[in-house]
Amino acid sequence: MELVLAIFLGLLFGFALNRVGATNPENIINMLRLNDLRLMKTILFAIGISSVLLFSGLAFGIIDPSHVSVKSAYVGVIVGGTILGLGFAIAGYCPGTGLTALSAGRKDALFFVLGGFLGAFIYMLSYEWLNTHTFLFNDIAGGATSLVETGNEKYQYILSGGLGKIIGLFIGAGFMVLAWILPRQILEN
Repeated sequence: MELVLAIFLGLLFGFALNRVGATNPENIINMLRLNDLRLMKTILFAIGISSVLLFSGLAFGIIDPSHVSVKSAYVGVIVGGTILGLGFAIAGYCPGTGLTALSAGRKDALFFVLGGFLGAFIYMLSYEWLNTHTFLFNDIAGGATSLVETGNEKYQYILSGGLGKIIGLFIGAGFMVLAWILPRQILEN
């Protein structure tokens, strides 16, 4: 059943990405150039509504905290995020939009996806060496640390109790307000 749900949610997410124009690299590049912020407004609103739903669900006991996963923060995340961001700006795709664009029939997305597989393969081959000979996997701020207490005892957190969940709700609402007040464009072409 979990596999069916994952496939359904993946198809729904891909449909949403295609519908908002995230499968067109021109839209992404225009967003990054601050020429057309419609896509950015959609992304910010999606982050906000997801945060509000998550923290509301945790506060009211609808979401089981054991299902919440906090990813570890380490130096390699910053390095990898920088590389991903550069690739995002150059290609006009991120992994999700690239796969969705490929499934929508965009031929340029094929090269992006193949490049992503090649990069993942190189990372897989070099992981052991990077892990033992570099500082890339050194924890930052204790590793898996959340801003707020989720109720999952496996992870550290900065703010505890109901206050943390309220702050999480306000942060989510802040993202939605930012999406609402952000202009359609900041810079002219």
